[in-house]
Amino acid sequence: MTAVNTPCAAASGQFAIGGDLSVNRIGYGTMQLTGPGHWGYPTDEAGAERILRRAIELEINHIDTADAYGPHVAEHLIHSALHPYPDDLVIATKGGMTRQGPNLWTPVGRPEYLRQCVEMSLRRLHLNCIALYYLHRIDPYVPLEDQVGALDTLRQQGKIRHIGLSKVTVEQIEAARKTAPVAAVQNRFNRSEPNDEVLDYCTTNRIAYVPYAPLAAGALVAHRIDTDKAAAQSLRWLLEQSPVVLPIPGTASLSHLDQNVSAVTTANCHRAGRAR
Repeated sequence: MTAVNTPCAAASGQFAIGGDLSVNRIGYGTMQLTGPGHWGYPTDEAGAERILRRAIELEINHIDTADAYGPHVAEHLIHSALHPYPDDLVIATKGGMTRQGPNLWTPVGRPEYLRQCVEMSLRRLHLNCIALYYLHRIDPYVPLEDQVGALDTLRQQGKIRHIGLSKVTVEQIEAARKTAPVAAVQNRFNRSEPNDEVLDYCTTNRIAYVPYAPLAAGALVAHRIDTDKAAAQSLRWLLEQSPVVLPIPGTASLSHLDQNVSAVTTANCHRAGRAR
């Protein structure tokens, strides 16, 4: 039980990804748990694991990661810190992005590579089935139906429960849905970079909308006297946009993690969201 006045992610409300994966709306993104340029292990590996365990204490049950974070580092940290996993924990990971060095990313969507990505994430995370698996980026050199089709085959084999897409347009979502069900979309979205067209589409179709860079990589709180207050306002704003919005603010700081969850604990953010 979470103590009275202790931050609790359940205060943000709940949403069922794909109709059957119920998560608290405030989650946690693991990208910042890696080294500089999202490359290699963090300087304080034990500290990164403490942050993951603290997220669970705060009743965060939606943790977002990717095989490209590190690469492979974030998935290893999640397993080391949290396995055996709580029954209600949804680990969302991604594949289809290769790394050539710090801050270097190249999409590869060949079906054989995506199959390998899934198999290796299952192994690193010690899972039999990945609850939510994203195509990290659409590879422009491979037909979209082949990329999504490879993931759908793995879904039918029971290795993936739900499929997600990242950094996509409405047209790309609709094209992908002709091949397989799409349960979640992860796009860059914050107060300074709205994307109402995709959000409206996801709201209408009950597709989880997972905004990454919810604080615009710190730009929304930079040079603010009260950065904690600014961050809280930005997270509340996101939750108010639609009931399908599931922010995943990432941090390598225990205090910032608590503050992010407190932002919704102290606000009336469990409401259904503004009408659309």
